[in-house]
Amino acid sequence: MRVLAIEDDIILGRALQDFLVEQGYAVDWLQSGEQAPAAISSQAYDVVLLDLNLPGMDGLEVLRRLRAQGQDVPVLILTARDNLDDRVAGLDAGADDYVAKPFELRELAARVRALARRRAGITQSNLEVGPLSFDMAGREVRVAGRRLALSVRELSVLEMLMAKPGKIVTKRQIVNSLSAWDADFSENAVEVYVYRLRKRLEGSGALIQTVRGFGYLLEVEDPAGQAEPSYEPVRAS
Repeated sequence: MRVLAIEDDIILGRALQDFLVEQGYAVDWLQSGEQAPAAISSQAYDVVLLDLNLPGMDGLEVLRRLRAQGQDVPVLILTARDNLDDRVAGLDAGADDYVAKPFELRELAARVRALARRRAGITQSNLEVGPLSFDMAGREVRVAGRRLALSVRELSVLEMLMAKPGKIVTKRQIVNSLSAWDADFSENAVEVYVYRLRKRLEGSGALIQTVRGFGYLLEVEDPAGQAEPSYEPVRAS
């Protein structure tokens, strides 16, 4: 998941970025509202965290411009303005949720997950694909009830595949979702993480297939073990 945080408070902005990165998200951080429309036009985000008290262009104006441009990315407002009129103004301008400062980072992360699920059409906090169960809140994967030890990025790649079982997820989509502006993350790195996931999933009945020239998809092996892979997997040396 890729998140854009627009927050001019350096301490809070850095805390938001660090916490969400620990949760496995790619996070870009802006300190000015004037930069936001261009950033969102050039990059697909899953969620935008938007402070209202921004220098140059306040958050409500940023939000109005985004919606006027047809941008439908979920926006979660973060602000010290806690009265009813401000909440109504934010929601009327096109915000999807509203959190008043100060707030708990864990609650914020839960709201971010909820917005991302809603946008993806996922109604539950658990993803279930064959023997795989992904607890999106706890950031934990189990295979037939057994916890699978994965790195943060392995979890994120698997989450993208499990969210679209049987459908192609391109390398570019994975890179865009998992790489912040300052991160060194390429399509070659995606191949490495997919290779590692295949090793972790061996014998589970869950298969990551390679669609050459496009990307990857997650399938479940026939219980009788007779199903042939739809596409030839890439073999890493």
